[in-house]
Amino acid sequence: MLFALTNSPPNSTHELSPLNVPSQPQLLRPKEGKHRIEDHGFLPRGGRFLAQIRMALTMKQASLSVAAMGLISFILGVLAENTKPPSGTPITGKDVVICKYPADPSVYLGYLSVIFLIGSTVMGYRSLFYPYEGKSVPCSALFQTNIVFVFFNISLFTAGLGLTMLLHPTITGHLHRIRNVHRDLETHCPTAKTGVFGGGAFLSLDATLFWLLLLMLVSNAREDYFLEEAEEEIKADSAYDQESLGSM
Repeated sequence: MLFALTNSPPNSTHELSPLNVPSQPQLLRPKEGKHRIEDHGFLPRGGRFLAQIRMALTMKQASLSVAAMGLISFILGVLAENTKPPSGTPITGKDVVICKYPADPSVYLGYLSVIFLIGSTVMGYRSLFYPYEGKSVPCSALFQTNIVFVFFNISLFTAGLGLTMLLHPTITGHLHRIRNVHRDLETHCPTAKTGVFGGGAFLSLDATLFWLLLLMLVSNAREDYFLEEAEEEIKADSAYDQESLGSM
């Protein structure tokens, strides 16, 4: 047994007390911290959390995200069309005309509509190739049928056309407000063309519907791919069993 000196007053004698030493060495446990190694792998806590989120994403959740962002883009585009003024008020000065536009939110609504349309398009595109439940499918299997390829191109074209029709009046209206001093004394203080916001909004809605339809087709293609894989595995197992029985 080992003995250790105990704390005592300065003028007192030192007493020896037994020091308990474990018979078996104890393993040092790592402290829990930001980069603690998880029990199920060598991922930090944040990386494991992101991996769980990716595994939890389903086709239904992706479709709801695409539909929600596309619907918001459509509503914002319609509101931008309804709030856009027909023209500004010209104020004649010395050799210039200053256009005064009413305070309307059409430009801000247009930018927001564009952002949500881009979000819907990116989400729709990524959802086609996302490995749901950790199972990925090659592109050749997804685009095996012509209808998937056709709707994929239609979705991209419709989204691009809707984005163009939303951006054009938004940028035009923005430029009219920041460049409101004109040398032409006969200017009528124009605004963006009427109906372009509305057309872009409806194209945004059409693109969203095409993405949803395409996701349904991709879901069917994934099921067919995994079904064919399962059938091939069953055939391979049965062939192996027959060979084993024949060798016996």
